[in-house]
Amino acid sequence: MRTYFDHEKLDVYRLELRFITWVTRLLLDIKQRSTNARIADVSDQLDRASLSALLNTAEGNGRRQRRTRAKFFDDARGSATECAACLDALVAKAVCSGGEIDEGKQLLLRIASMLTKLIERFDVSSSSSSSSSLIQEEPEEERFEDENEHERP
Repeated sequence: MRTYFDHEKLDVYRLELRFITWVTRLLLDIKQRSTNARIADVSDQLDRASLSALLNTAEGNGRRQRRTRAKFFDDARGSATECAACLDALVAKAVCSGGEIDEGKQLLLRIASMLTKLIERFDVSSSSSSSSSLIQEEPEEERFEDENEHERP
């Protein structure tokens, strides 16, 4: 593919195009299998979110201000995460199996990771911080109120 714009040179942009190709085939297959309107809602949202990730990446790469670029890349990452949730919903609704969406989830994980690196590169506020940009729940250690009362020095 011949490139005309800088965003077309980004690996993440090309990977997002690959995801759109993959998800388009999945959506066509789903449409042929089911006429359920509730499935159509998830499918439409998945289609919109995949396009949103691509467009935000392109627009963000065209911005000159670092913070603005980071914001668009962050929006693209949010859309990629939304795509992953839509795929999960299709499995939960028994429209697809986990195996059917595995390739898409792998692509989305790579996309989200690449966008995270771009965000860290251009976001002025995160470059000075050593904290992770991902928030995860940590399992709490189970403690009881009277646990220390029976211990002797």
